[in-house]
Amino acid sequence: MKQLFVTNTKRFLLAIALSVTAVFGVATPSAQVEAQSPAGVLPMPEITIYHLEGRRSERLVWLMEELGLPYTLNFTRGDLAASMAAIRAINPAMPVAPTVTYGDQVLVESGAIIEMILARHGGGRLVPPLASPDFATHLLWIHYSEGSLASRAIADYRVWQIQPPQQRSPLVDSEGVVQFAENFLADNPWFGGAEFSAADIMMLFPINFAMNLNIVNKAQFPHINAWISKIEARPAYQAMLAKARPDGMVGSLPALPANASRAVTP
Repeated sequence: MKQLFVTNTKRFLLAIALSVTAVFGVATPSAQVEAQSPAGVLPMPEITIYHLEGRRSERLVWLMEELGLPYTLNFTRGDLAASMAAIRAINPAMPVAPTVTYGDQVLVESGAIIEMILARHGGGRLVPPLASPDFATHLLWIHYSEGSLASRAIADYRVWQIQPPQQRSPLVDSEGVVQFAENFLADNPWFGGAEFSAADIMMLFPINFAMNLNIVNKAQFPHINAWISKIEARPAYQAMLAKARPDGMVGSLPALPANASRAVTP
């Protein structure tokens, strides 16, 4: 009797599932389900990273090197205009680096692409455990990298090129957002907390932008400088440089005067 009840229940649930599929046309391809590994890693389509040397697209190359995943890198060495033409050809509506083809999809936004690749193909790597306190701060720094740090540093850089400030803003400015990161690294080895994570990949670009262009005074941030040294020693980071920036920085922006990052009184 119990076996009959279980069998009838399974048939009932199957009938509901088939009805939902018939009405809404939604079904999970059985081949895809079977292809998933026990760790929940989905089969990966072909990935092409359309790249500009020294730009945010480096994050995707670095990520794939850290994970050991296959990808195609598309750029013209030493020629930003030609590399941008390739991006416009594949993504005319939003020609930005990175532009990534993921199977039949064309994707932008490096942070979103990183999170998607980790969720589908990372197998738990470069992300703190879900129940760990580090998981929350890992996500914080992934989004802080662009939402707070890069946006403020780029805004200050553009304004200061037009009119150097007489004093720093009494509100949060580029020095304040970098100092927040410095304070975190005073108590944590990585932006992922105890371990290196994708948050560190996201944070390097705006940190380098702020420091190398004299938007902030690099000497003020010893913990960040120590973190950069650890980053630059990583084999995957070195592999990224060899593939994505073989001739060093191409088309660098002009740095601000060396004293631009210092507070000045009228």
